Amino acid sequence: MTETVVSSATKELVIGFDRPFVIIGERINPTGRKIMAEEMKNGDYSRVESDAIAQVQAGAHMLDVNAGIPLADEPRILAEAIQLVQSLTDVPLSIDSSIIEALESGLSVYQGKALVNSVTGEDESLERVLPLIKKYGAAVVAISNDETGISEDINVRYEVAEKIVNRASDYGIPVSDIVVDPLVMPIGAINTAGREVLKLIHRLRTELKVNTTCGASNISFGLPNRNGFNGAFISMAIQAGMTSAITNPLHAEVIAASMGADVMLGKDPDCARWIRQFREPSPEGAIVRGTGRRAARRRRAVAG
Repeated sequence: MTETVVSSATKELVIGFDRPFVIIGERINPTGRKIMAEEMKNGDYSRVESDAIAQVQAGAHMLDVNAGIPLADEPRILAEAIQLVQSLTDVPLSIDSSIIEALESGLSVYQGKALVNSVTGEDESLERVLPLIKKYGAAVVAISNDETGISEDINVRYEVAEKIVNRASDYGIPVSDIVVDPLVMPIGAINTAGREVLKLIHRLRTELKVNTTCGASNISFGLPNRNGFNGAFISMAIQAGMTSAITNPLHAEVIAASMGADVMLGKDPDCARWIRQFREPSPEGAIVRGTGRRAARRRRAVAG
């Protein structure tokens, strides 16, 4: 079974077929957040700090860090944001940029083995990003589009993913260090998008034998009750074989869906993680009674 290992300076995380689902927190991203973008541009990382802490507390296993701000010094900002986040938490990071100089700047200061987000099937992207992955010993997100754009045909998207895996092999990058993004499309615009991407996820797992991730909230774009819909999609994607997702851990529906799927698929023995997450605390001063057969026998003996 394919296992993708990433790490911070002190903590290792494994993304894998038989491992619990990995939530990658998406909120350290100035795209569409004008206040955050302006603050980061001016060296104010207070929102980065609060978002990092809140996401980890909510259950994120990794954090995606993006500094894509128009007309800003993205390499500097990304490196500074990564150093700050690594000083606040020990979870591994996904370094997110489409600018090669920013990726190298982020990788140069990163402590551990990062996940780089991302490389596409475009020849220029492959030729620039893959040597960087090899140089820094990172893992990489492979996005299933190329010079022709995003195909609605999942067979084409599979072929693009296969191309990236093969090209990475030429650079000495193993399949275990590639996490494929099959590209989740809005189901409100393309009614078959959900069914098709689930087929593609299954095929990527069983045929190409790669771990997968996605921007999970894309599926619900334009729909009401997006959080509930995202949770439903994640649970079905996990059943299809998806092993991680870039999403918002502050939404309880997302956490519950992923953890519930882990229980159902045997990735949470004895429901231990589920119980720790959702068990209601006993009222202060209450006597906590035992559970299980032995405690039940004791209660019957006392009653008799």
